[in-house]
Amino acid sequence: MPDILLLQPPVRDFYLTIKRTIPYGLASIAASLEKCGFSVELFDSLAVSKSKTIDLPDEMSYLKQYYQDPDISPFSLFHKFKHFGYSFEHIGKIVRESGAGLIGISSLFTAYYDEAIKIAEIVKKNNPKSITVLGGHHPTIMPEKVMESSLVDFVIRGEGEVSMPLLAEAVKKGMTHNEEILEKIPGLVFRRQNGDIVSSEPAIMDNLDSFPLPSMNLIKNSYYRRGKKGSAVITASRGCPMDCSYCSVGSSSLKYRRRTVKSVINEIERAVKDFDCGFIDFEDENLSLNGKWFLELLNEIISRFSESKIEFRAMNGLFPPSLNEKIIQNMKKAGFKTLNLSLGSTSKAQQKKFRRPDVLENLDEILLLSGKYYLEAVCYIIVGAPGQLSGDSISDLLYLAGRRALAGVSVFYPAPGSSDYETASGLGLLPDCFSLMRSSAIPVSHTTSRLESVTLSRLGRILNFMKMIVDQDGILPDPEIPPLFINSDFSDRYQVGKKLISGFLYDGVIRGVGSGGQVFTHRSSLELNQLFIDGLKNTGVAGVVTDKHQTFN
Repeated sequence: MPDILLLQPPVRDFYLTIKRTIPYGLASIAASLEKCGFSVELFDSLAVSKSKTIDLPDEMSYLKQYYQDPDISPFSLFHKFKHFGYSFEHIGKIVRESGAGLIGISSLFTAYYDEAIKIAEIVKKNNPKSITVLGGHHPTIMPEKVMESSLVDFVIRGEGEVSMPLLAEAVKKGMTHNEEILEKIPGLVFRRQNGDIVSSEPAIMDNLDSFPLPSMNLIKNSYYRRGKKGSAVITASRGCPMDCSYCSVGSSSLKYRRRTVKSVINEIERAVKDFDCGFIDFEDENLSLNGKWFLELLNEIISRFSESKIEFRAMNGLFPPSLNEKIIQNMKKAGFKTLNLSLGSTSKAQQKKFRRPDVLENLDEILLLSGKYYLEAVCYIIVGAPGQLSGDSISDLLYLAGRRALAGVSVFYPAPGSSDYETASGLGLLPDCFSLMRSSAIPVSHTTSRLESVTLSRLGRILNFMKMIVDQDGILPDPEIPPLFINSDFSDRYQVGKKLISGFLYDGVIRGVGSGGQVFTHRSSLELNQLFIDGLKNTGVAGVVTDKHQTFN
């Protein structure tokens, strides 16, 4: 029977990116607990190849008009709403069998807060004497709101590696009703006996190297494999000094800190030796921000792991001005295959609203260098933010159309704790419930309508598919009257996509293909579609893995 059980809840959504669900934070907390002599069990509800289609929640019923039909084409968005991971009943069994006195529940994302609270309910039902504590980004930002639930005994704000061992010690000594003791625990939120909520400032790991490496042995690493190799995430730094309006990380009290290169290298070495890792994602908010430190890290990776053939990635996005030729050259040598680049917007007015510096001066150079060193590039833009114009987002797509990069389109959602969350609140744009605070819910309709946001998402997919055609065939298909039915093998998504592209270039209508081969029309803004097509005549379409470029008459 463990002293402490740490739980990663299941997820209910249209999709799940498995390679990003490794419970690294829980493993880090577990390591700190184990260092202090506590026994820990970690149950990852997402470490199973199970998903079940469930009814679309009532609050999301408006999405049916945008995700109305199953689509087997490359331009599909979402259709089925699913429960990913183990069932709540199975989790209840795990809770009963553990008998742990302290149960920590991860609540990273606001959109999945309902799942975290459901886990707390299950814990109280199956192990009534246990103490529940919620941690993660959402409780850190909204502790009082979380504590409104009687199912939650404590909230930890900030970094649980600091707070959880102290709370566990208080639980062990039966001191959880001693308010004087509880007040001394950094980041702890609790109820006084009179019902008042006490909330301290978030706990911070001042010296990242003073904490042990995450207890990755507690994770079901066999599930997170990519092909024949293991997959891992590593956080080499925490926090971010930037203050982008749409992000709550920079505006939080969790200051920017870096680990030593030696510490990061030790963690990579362990991942390779103990878990046969062939893919490692740096989950830093801003990995390359300090160029000198990043270059030192890359040089050590090259020196120590060049024979291991590890693929590295920084999927949260790199800040273009932080990169240069030396860094990109060494990223290639280290094992990076893709540059994930944070663009935001090409509009100077929108950049100012986002509180982002103008990265365009650097971006073209970085994209040229990515081609020189045979690295793919993905540039991420945001669409649908309060006050953002859909025409500017079309300009963003056209900018990327003519460059050697894929377009990553992220639909805006108000992140609690961010400046844009407050802006959306002031404009009366906030959704009624937390579950809608996700891109797939298209939560905000303002100067960019929901229909326009959906259209921009589909246009991003169309553009990336066009780039694939240019890379493979060298030329896009001619505009043609769209078919009513795909008679050929419609399981061949590439050929299906080419036929739909021909139709799109002919009349500006975005179409999909049903499971029986029937062609149907997706709801989209014909005005934006035509604006995009007309714009391609000026920019053309560039490939991604080649230097091929398709121009239009």
